[in-house]
Formats: sequence, structure tokens, C-alpha cells
Amino acid sequence: MPYYLYKIGPLNILEKQGQTEGFKEAKAAANELRKQLVPGYAIKMIFAENELAAEDTLSQPRELDHSLAGDDY
Repeated sequence: MPYYLYKIGPLNILEKQGQTEGFKEAKAAANELRKQLVPGYAIKMIFAENELAAEDTLSQPRELDHSLAGDDY
């Protein structure tokens, strides 16, 4: 399964930035993209079966882990 790289902008708009087969290549590409990033955007790397699955996973809101919430967090 490949690694997909996405730029996430305002309103959670996804823009595919690339795809690699190995973790090391994906991590290096993500770090390079982050160096050129403007404020308000984020670069995400995701391991997925296909492009549709990657975009679906990135589009879903994440639930708060209540064990991390509190004074110590």
C-alpha cells in the first residue's frame, strides 16, 4: 500500500501532493513540503489502500480522546 501526501487548507480542502511506496521517501517528501508551507495549511502523510480511502480518512473528524483531556494535558 502506498503513502499519500496531502496539503490541507482552509475549510479542510485536500490537495494531493504526491504518492510514494516507502515510509522513508514519504517522510522526506512531507518534510520538504512542510518547509515551503504557508500559514493556514498543513501537510499530512497517510498510509492507505487507495487515494479514495486516504481522502475519506483525512476528511473524517477525529474524536477527542477523553483520557488526554484535563489539567495535565
